[in-house]
Amino acid sequence: MKVGILGTGIVGRTIGAKLEELGHDVMIGTRDVEALLSRHEAAQYGESFDDWRARNGHIPLGSFAEAAAHAELVINATNGAGTLPALEAVGAANLDGKVLIDISNSLDFSQGFPPSLSVVNTDSLAEQIQRAFPGARVVKTLNTVSAYVMIDPGSVGGGDHHVFLSGNDAGAKAEVDGHLREWFGWRNVLDLGDITTARGPEMLLALWVRLLDVFGNGNFNVKVVT
Repeated sequence: MKVGILGTGIVGRTIGAKLEELGHDVMIGTRDVEALLSRHEAAQYGESFDDWRARNGHIPLGSFAEAAAHAELVINATNGAGTLPALEAVGAANLDGKVLIDISNSLDFSQGFPPSLSVVNTDSLAEQIQRAFPGARVVKTLNTVSAYVMIDPGSVGGGDHHVFLSGNDAGAKAEVDGHLREWFGWRNVLDLGDITTARGPEMLLALWVRLLDVFGNGNFNVKVVT
């Protein structure tokens, strides 16, 4: 499958490398390719982009618009503040009719740690995306776990924990459910309902960052028990 990934942070890089390993035709999009390649910053955590690029230089980089135009399926792995500007750069024509997996979170670090949420209670980033791009088939998922757990849920509790889906398009959710199971090995995928239900998983990040502080790493998740 042709997959366009928006964002070159740890999430975009981790998912991009995994999908390419699985044989998918991946392109990663960024705001400015030349500017990205000219920076040589040390990693804040994990490996730096330079180190990742040294191992994955065969995965093409393009603009946000180029990555989405390339794709049959688009993954939004930008940070919350950059999500709508990135999608505006993509353009509605490159999203219409396509499944758009949204992994973004509205974390606001302007007052330090722990971050607050810039979109909360009565709205969500996923809803904002769906309103701005009504032709896209938006599915919110994977935003409640770290990048490494996204692609390897078995690394936590043998995979016996949950990931969530929210979206208005039942067919898109079914497709994404299948991808999560086939690509990454998720066993427990819980459909919460329409796009407004994305408020719950997005607000779960307030708990996630506290657990990160307790454990010192992101190798954890939640399990729903009834």
